[in-house]
Amino acid sequence: MKKFWVGALIAASAIASTPAAAGVTVTGPVTNQVATTSGASGGSWTIAFNGVGGESQSVISGLMSTITFEFVSGGGTNQYVFNYTINNVSESPITASRVSGFGFDTNPNVSTATSTGVFGDTNLNGNYPVGYGNVEVCFKDGSGNSCAGGGNGGVVMGQMSGNTGTLTLNFAQAQSSISLLNFVDRYQSIAGAGAVTSAIGRQTMHAPEPGTWAMMLIGFGAIGFGLRRRSQPKLLQLA
Repeated sequence: MKKFWVGALIAASAIASTPAAAGVTVTGPVTNQVATTSGASGGSWTIAFNGVGGESQSVISGLMSTITFEFVSGGGTNQYVFNYTINNVSESPITASRVSGFGFDTNPNVSTATSTGVFGDTNLNGNYPVGYGNVEVCFKDGSGNSCAGGGNGGVVMGQMSGNTGTLTLNFAQAQSSISLLNFVDRYQSIAGAGAVTSAIGRQTMHAPEPGTWAMMLIGFGAIGFGLRRRSQPKLLQLA
């Protein structure tokens, strides 16, 4: 029985974590929290953020947002294109907030990047305030040589339209696959968090594409089927 459990768990793990040969890999803040899509297009991920602020970088209650990315094209080329949708899901005790930009690191590093929509300004190797540091690329409201935002736009609490756009990442040469990691976003015009009026959003999790969940379910299904077969009573045979 012990050997069966070990073998089944190893098989399920291998099915769920087998990387694709090409495409986009999105890495979360937790070890092995990875979503992968293969091919020249397809797949989407939703990144969730908590707002943090102050020297202690403590979580600000109620300050939250999500970004959903859709992989449009690029596998095997030097240009990767994504659609993005940002939702400011802040709640009480926050009474007002504005997401004014987001960014992430890439592997390999990008050569250039452009964006359209709610965040039409792009910055490479820009600095985030509140002690976060630099990111490989950021997309924001306003202009300037940092990722701090700087404009009066962005996505406010409850905004249900106009919070989308397209971003394009260009690389020095064709890439069969790329990785996106260390996501961060920026909050401004905050009310309801005491003296804090601006903050950053640290990535808390991401939901992988449906194919990843399907592979995990197949693995767990195999375990359940095996256990069911082993638990069935054997029929007595007459001599």
